[in-house]
Amino acid sequence: MGLAFALMWSSAFTSARVIVAYAPPVASLSLRFLVSGVLGVGIALALGQTFRLTRAQWRATIIFGVCQNALYLGLNFVAMQWVEASLASIIASTMPLMVALAGWVVFREKLPLLGIIGLVMGVAGVALIMGARIEAGVDRTGLALCLLGAAALTVATLSVRGASSGGNVMMIVGLQMLVGSACLAVTAVLFEPFHIVWSWQLIVAFVYTTLIPGLAATWVWFTLVNQIGTIKASTFHFLNPFFGVAIAAALLGEKLGPLDVIGVVVIAAGILAVQMSKQPQIAPPPSGSD
Repeated sequence: MGLAFALMWSSAFTSARVIVAYAPPVASLSLRFLVSGVLGVGIALALGQTFRLTRAQWRATIIFGVCQNALYLGLNFVAMQWVEASLASIIASTMPLMVALAGWVVFREKLPLLGIIGLVMGVAGVALIMGARIEAGVDRTGLALCLLGAAALTVATLSVRGASSGGNVMMIVGLQMLVGSACLAVTAVLFEPFHIVWSWQLIVAFVYTTLIPGLAATWVWFTLVNQIGTIKASTFHFLNPFFGVAIAAALLGEKLGPLDVIGVVVIAAGILAVQMSKQPQIAPPPSGSD
């Protein structure tokens, strides 16, 4: 499930890059969440799930819907009009580092030496890539939107624990998508010109994004967190830089320089170090015990 989530999550940047080439980003994302949300709620009702969520589940569902779907994905969809899918995926994949940093600085959580080393590696990897991209003339507005989106994703991730406990997982998946759809619809109507260039690439990318990264990956993530916890589940994020870059290169032909490759490896190693430092240590049994 962890590998499937990482692959599906990373592929969303490539399909989003295709969508924004043919359609307005915010309106497209709102429609995607509307379709995914209706499907999710319908599947949940067919499975016997209900709208009776706990107060913590409702709170987390709304926060997740606003922060991940409306802010994180909305900002990334807009940004990918100007930045490459590989860069957007690399920035978004630093979310576990941001979560660890927030826990350490804001919530005063203890972070072992391995975690601190991982944070330093992650920051160094990001600085390496950002330096190379800025020197190459990357769009500063798109870059800033991706960074803001990653911060919003961090807030969403910190709220997911309350949404994944207590059952009704598919219902929660559908509802948080409808929350995101409503927020994005208002934004699209107020600020975005509506113009679509119809093509088979747009249709395929939209259907894929709606069903796979949208519905399936979100359900897998909530289920994975419910089974093994947020800390262990987040370990799989270290695969996202590799998958995101590889998919964008294979399908979109995006090129990576040597500093990009080194940065991706350093970031992935930093994410893995941070997540491994959070794993609970199991004490060995006393000597002579059965």
